[in-house]
Amino acid sequence: MILTQVMAAEEGPGPLVPHVPEIILGFIVIAILYIGISKFIVPNFEKAYADRTAAIEGGIQNAEAKQAEADAKLAQLEEQLSQARHEASRIREEAREQGAAIVAEMRQQAQAESTRIVEHGKAQIEAERQAAVTSLRTEVGSLATGLAGRIVGESLDDDARSSRVVERFLADLEAGVH
Repeated sequence: MILTQVMAAEEGPGPLVPHVPEIILGFIVIAILYIGISKFIVPNFEKAYADRTAAIEGGIQNAEAKQAEADAKLAQLEEQLSQARHEASRIREEAREQGAAIVAEMRQQAQAESTRIVEHGKAQIEAERQAAVTSLRTEVGSLATGLAGRIVGESLDDDARSSRVVERFLADLEAGVH
C-alpha cells in the first residue's frame, strides 16, 4: 500500500504541494487584504491611538495645571494662616499689656481709695476726740467747780473764776499723765 501512494504522488501534486494557480491566487488575496487593511483599518487604529495619546497628554497637562493651581492656593492659605497666627499673637500680647495696665490702675485706685478712707477715718476720729475732750472739759469743769466749791466752802459760780480753776486742774492732770 505504501507503494501505491508513492506512485500516485509521482503522477501529480499531492496534498503537501499546492497547485501553482492556488499559490498565485493566495498571494493576490493576501496582497488585497494587506492593501485594504493598511488603507482603511490601520489609519483608524492610528487615529484612535493618536486621539487617546492626545487626550491622555491633555489630561496630564490639565492635572499638572490643577496641581500647580492647588499648590499656589495651598501656599496662599499657609501665608494667610501664618498672618492670622501672627495677628492672634499680637492681639494676645496687647491684651496682656492692657490687662497689666488695668490691674496697675485698679491697684492705684484701690490704694488711693484706701488712703482716702484712712485719712477720713483719722479726721473723723480726731473730730470725735476733740468733741470728747470738749465734752470732758465741760463735765470735768463743772464737777471740779462743784468739788472745789465744797472743799473751799464757797460757791464758784463765777465763770471767769471757774474757768481758771478748770484750766489749772486740767493742766495739773496733763502734767501728771505725761
